Amino acid sequence: MAHEIIQPEGWAKAKGYANGVKTADNTLYVGGQIGWTAEQRFESHDFIGQMEQALRNIVDVVEAAGGQVTDIVRLTWYVIDKKEYLARQAEVGAVYRKVLGRHFPAMTMVVVAGLVEDEALVEIEATAVLNG
Repeated sequence: MAHEIIQPEGWAKAKGYANGVKTADNTLYVGGQIGWTAEQRFESHDFIGQMEQALRNIVDVVEAAGGQVTDIVRLTWYVIDKKEYLARQAEVGAVYRKVLGRHFPAMTMVVVAGLVEDEALVEIEATAVLNG
């Protein structure tokens, strides 16, 4: 079986990348998700709002592949403002639990100088092992 490209229904077409790739062994690689909507529009210009949207985007890709939140085994976060992230830890935790519940996979946080989309404040990629 070839790898399967995962594109949630109703999402604008990804250009030059895949939102998700599912392998024959049911591992799902979710490409970096930023804080824009399915239509590729930023509704929030706030770190917490974009973080919530990026996490929701990850959930959408995982569910489109037939998985669920608890199948996520790794998250890698790329943030452009370490001080804001640290200052807003309580909000980060609350929004994280709102979207992903009390599921805590392996995580890495990387501070970067910038992201490809100028409006993006955070990008998060994920790996999931689908049980279905």
